Amino acid sequence: MARFGGMPGGGGGGMDMMRLMKQAQKMQEDAAKLQQDMQAARFEGKAGGGMVTVTVNGHGHLISVNIEPSLCSPDDVELLEDLIVTAAKEASTVAQAEQEKGMEKITGTLDGLNLPPGLF
Repeated sequence: MARFGGMPGGGGGGMDMMRLMKQAQKMQEDAAKLQQDMQAARFEGKAGGGMVTVTVNGHGHLISVNIEPSLCSPDDVELLEDLIVTAAKEASTVAQAEQEKGMEKITGTLDGLNLPPGLF
């Protein structure tokens, strides 16, 4: 066995491991930055032709709800509730897609390693 790591007769295996470690460290840093960016990002979802608008952050957490005043009738409470849920789902879907896109950019640095799909 080699004295300082690697495999006997490995001929540079340690260099590949160093490259892999550097890539993993960069990916970890990029993922942390993405998480910060997603916390600050804002995505909107609309329902009822824009009469209800919700805003979520990049993690899909509800930030605000904007309701067209004409919807605030006691007779339409059920409709209003449905529109809020629909708009929130739309905004969360957009936020999730954006986060996945960001992770694909980060994990793209691992091309050639033959890692299973969906690992990250």
